[in-house]
Amino acid sequence: MGTDTGIPGHPHHHSELCETAIQLYADSLRRGRLPRAEVVPAPCLIETALLHPDPHDPAMLCPATPSVALTHLLQPLTRSVFEQVRRSAALVDSLAPLAAIASEDPNHSITVLEGKRLIDSALQEAAADADTEVLTAQPGGHRAPAQIEQGLANGLAAVSRGARLRHIYQHPARYSAPVKAYLEQMPPGQVEVRTMELTIDRLIIFDHAVAFIPATADRAVALQIRHPALVRYLVQVYEVLWAQATPITEHLQTAAPGVPVTAVQLSIARLLVEGHHDEAVARKLGFSVRTCRTHIARLMQTLEATSRTHLGALLVRSGIAEPAPPRAAALPVPPRTTKEPATPDVPG
Repeated sequence: MGTDTGIPGHPHHHSELCETAIQLYADSLRRGRLPRAEVVPAPCLIETALLHPDPHDPAMLCPATPSVALTHLLQPLTRSVFEQVRRSAALVDSLAPLAAIASEDPNHSITVLEGKRLIDSALQEAAADADTEVLTAQPGGHRAPAQIEQGLANGLAAVSRGARLRHIYQHPARYSAPVKAYLEQMPPGQVEVRTMELTIDRLIIFDHAVAFIPATADRAVALQIRHPALVRYLVQVYEVLWAQATPITEHLQTAAPGVPVTAVQLSIARLLVEGHHDEAVARKLGFSVRTCRTHIARLMQTLEATSRTHLGALLVRSGIAEPAPPRAAALPVPPRTTKEPATPDVPG
């Protein structure tokens, strides 16, 4: 769906870039600025803020740096993705309880699994059948030893059949001994891990053919999804999250040089400035309220805040809690698979 800009041969949406715009932007980077008249064929350069007026000469336009331009262009996409994730979760909460009312799906596109034993059994079966790729998103930072042990068994089963694994955790998982032990026991090169400040609820996808998501808040009920359109949508959501996450081998962003604030404290600061209470901050970042308050106390000590109100003012004034720019990573193209969906005994 294009938006006609009124320029012949330039009928595309204002958030897109045409070939003419890309060439002119590259030329502006080389030359330092461009005459405004040269940019008439590509108004999208101004609409996307890639070029802005020269304060010293209104007839000239100066380029924004590529990193600043990329951050500006990616912000609406990031907001849109997380809004879609929020809406998806709301739909699951609203519709999952109604599954029991309907008759059993004859195509087994969605199966409701109740009870940890049934869910674990289905995951093991799906892992044993996977031979291409396993995608997981795991909220929280602490992984219980029993969870790690089961995850290790499922992961090794998938790897033994040639599958590769990708995991998204929240940032506190970087400091989790069980997570480190899990990675040490997996074959080198078969597992990639990235972490995020915030992530969606649990999501596991096998071979782009079957997905598992919680159906209740306590995760005692899960949905096993085999409908191709739903699985494809969940894969796309995962790929966007993956592109925004930070590889576990890379250091997390910290505050400005000279401000001794850790990456975790930086995440807490952002949520506090947004108005979240301690309990909500702890839940979103995947650790206990006690741990959250310990980090807040250290943050207050670092910034020499005399109260929580004073801390909030200092965070706003210092700019420490400014939103992190999106990662400058291209969205991966989901690999296609010709694997036929297996029979529906596998829960998640």
